[in-house]
Amino acid sequence: MRITNMENSRNNNKNNNNLNANNNQTNTIAPPSPQSPPSISVPSPPSFVSLSDPMLYVPKMMFLTKGKGIHKDYLTSFELALRDADVADLNLVSVSSIKPPQCKIISRQEGRKYLRPGQIAFTILARSSTNEPNRLIAASIGLARPADDNAQHGYLSEHHSTGETAQKAGDYAEDMAMEMLATTLGLPNDPTLTWDQREEQWKLSGKIYKTQNFTQSAEGNKDGLWTTVVSAAILIL
Repeated sequence: MRITNMENSRNNNKNNNNLNANNNQTNTIAPPSPQSPPSISVPSPPSFVSLSDPMLYVPKMMFLTKGKGIHKDYLTSFELALRDADVADLNLVSVSSIKPPQCKIISRQEGRKYLRPGQIAFTILARSSTNEPNRLIAASIGLARPADDNAQHGYLSEHHSTGETAQKAGDYAEDMAMEMLATTLGLPNDPTLTWDQREEQWKLSGKIYKTQNFTQSAEGNKDGLWTTVVSAAILIL
């Protein structure tokens, strides 16, 4: 009987230990498995063009334009001349007179497609005004282009005059541009020769491709209103 009681006691202890183990397993809560954070798509930063890049400031195209305006006020006559030239809605900044290599010359109508009202536009501008009745005025842009237009820059000149016809003012502006280009190209500039002789010498060199002028002239209003003429080369970056 004593042995039987001891065996029963052992069995009861074993059962109690198993029950406690099961209770411990039931009450134990496993910690949640770590989850990786959701992936967030971060857009790449926009690519910015460096404003220090000099090529941003080399004009790729240009066009020539001209106009005339008449008004009792000087400034308004200038505004009307710009309107006639179709550039009054631009913020014009005058610059010196270099035509960059490979800069394409296009029409005014084509050039306006690249410009917006209020845009800053660089220009070589010639202007002349008078309120003297019948006074002859002219504004002219001269252009000289080298034969190697892909590598060599050309020249633009501006000429403002009174008392000159459009022909005379235009020839003068064109001659100035050609002389600047010729001396840059190292062509001889013999002061003992007449202008016509030097011009012929430069053209025969084969280094100057073409010269031209773009001129606006007018006579002063007979009633003494301000008359203004402009001629311009508009550069497009």
